[in-house]
Amino acid sequence: MALTIASREVNGVAVLDLSGRITLGEGSVQIRDAIRNLIGKGQKSILLNLGDVNYIDSSGLGELVSAYTTARNQGAALKLLKLTKKVHDLLQLTKLYTVFDIYDDEASAIASFK
Repeated sequence: MALTIASREVNGVAVLDLSGRITLGEGSVQIRDAIRNLIGKGQKSILLNLGDVNYIDSSGLGELVSAYTTARNQGAALKLLKLTKKVHDLLQLTKLYTVFDIYDDEASAIASFK
């Protein structure tokens, strides 16, 4: 199943609703392009909703870290929302859970950017 990305804005925060698999090739390129586009337009608050992402491979994980780094270097903030159990466990295992700001509900995630 390919990755689909729906973009919306809530209180000045760009929310990217991701659905599908983040894997080598198509999925990771889509995320990279979406994040770069937002930052290019001057967006400083980006929230990735991973509630419908059922699989991330190592290159997808690398892409999340790269997106996070790109955002930080440009003075933007990138946070994660609604991790599935699989993705949560993967971030725990790789110790990346300590790198990202992760939220379970959208309202508190949006509020955290203020």
